[in-house]
Formats: sequence, structure tokens, C-alpha cells
Amino acid sequence: MAMLGSTLGLRCTVRGLTTVGRRRLGWLALGAVAIGTGIFTMHFIGMMGFTSPALPITYDATISYASLAVAILVVGLGVLLVGLHPTSVPALLLAGVITGLGVAGMHYLGMAGMRMDGGLAYDPLIVVLSVVVAVVAATAALWFAIAARSLGAALGAGAVMAVAVNGMHYLGMQALTLHAHTETVGLGGRAPLETLMPILLGPIVLLLVVGLVVGLDPMTADELNTRARRTGTPGRPVARLTEPQRG
Repeated sequence: MAMLGSTLGLRCTVRGLTTVGRRRLGWLALGAVAIGTGIFTMHFIGMMGFTSPALPITYDATISYASLAVAILVVGLGVLLVGLHPTSVPALLLAGVITGLGVAGMHYLGMAGMRMDGGLAYDPLIVVLSVVVAVVAATAALWFAIAARSLGAALGAGAVMAVAVNGMHYLGMQALTLHAHTETVGLGGRAPLETLMPILLGPIVLLLVVGLVVGLDPMTADELNTRARRTGTPGRPVARLTEPQRG
């Protein structure tokens, strides 16, 4: 799910580099939605595998959806920055920091939505390390996305971004310690599917819709040539069929 959302989002970012005006902003916004939703779905699917032997766990839907909003908005800032300034190294670095912080913000806010008869504690050093992983990998993914042209390169960028999301998530979980308030050993286990599935259903459908939009609106030769000119990407222009000249 992380790779699907990241690949779609970075592909939308690439599409934004080939257009201007509202259409560009629309593609960049769609990219932010895809990446943010991919982060969100990966997190909660991962949490389906999280168990606690002492604490039954549920999730606050309001805080969970707030974490989705944070992911989309913060990642959107990073995507917008790199989309509007694709040849600027400082803009790329700042966009990577912002996007990485969006990944981390979604995770830790999502964790704050856990409801149990206990408390959460984190190892600060591992938390910092998890944020660093998210920032570095997100920066690499954004650079890969704007520097490459092929679908294979887009998949590679999506894989790098997925490393950021998963690496941040599982390092963050490694930093976590649960403290039970009462003796309830044997009553814990996984969060019930009836709690997580309603939270996940809407974002998964949204991600599929984004995929449909990207699939039904492939990049044209003109757009590829425009993007190559704007980003300074090396390589030969994509040929266009033209009518033979007369005379």
C-alpha cells in the first residue's frame, strides 16, 4: 500500500511538471492525496498485526482521520514546493524535509489515537532516527521522481518512498513501550477488525480512484517533452507524428 500510494503520488507530481496554472496545482494536490493516503493505509494495515498481551486496543476515529489530514496537508506542502521549483536543489531538500515530517507526523498522531487502559512511552533516540529515515528517503524519492522519465523509474521512486514510510513506521514501533494501568494479562490481542476496517475503507477507495485517474490520463508526447525542457532532464525528445511538408 505504501508503494502504491507513493508511486501514484510521485507520478501525479511528474504530471504537474508538464502543465501550468490550475491544472498543475490539481495534479500536485492529487499527488499529495495519493501519498498521504498510502501512508495512512500502510500504517493501519500494519497496526492490524500489532498485538499487546495485556491491553485490549481500539482506535479513536476522529484522531485517526486527523492523522490522514496531516499526512495529506504536510506532504502536499512538500510536493507543491518541488513541483513549483523542480530544478532548485534547496527547494528539493526543503521538500524532502517537509514530506518526511509529514510521514512521521501521520504515524505519531495515528498512534495517539490508540485507546487502551494504559499509556504510551517512546525512546527519544529511536524516534529521532525514525524521522531521519523518513526525511532522507523522502528526499531521495522526490529527486528520483523529477529526474527520471520512464514508468520503471517511477516505480523505483515509489519503492524508495515506500522504504521511507515503512522504515519510519517500524522504527517508530520499535521505540514504543506500552504501560498497563491495571492487571489485565490475557485480555489483550489485536485491535478488532470492526474498528480498523471502517477507518481504512474510505482511504483505500480513494487510493483506487486516484489510480483510475492516473491510468485514464496517460502522459502525452507533448507533456513529456515539456517536462524534459522544464526540469532539464537529459535525453532525446519524444517524437511526434507530423504531416509531410509540401514543395
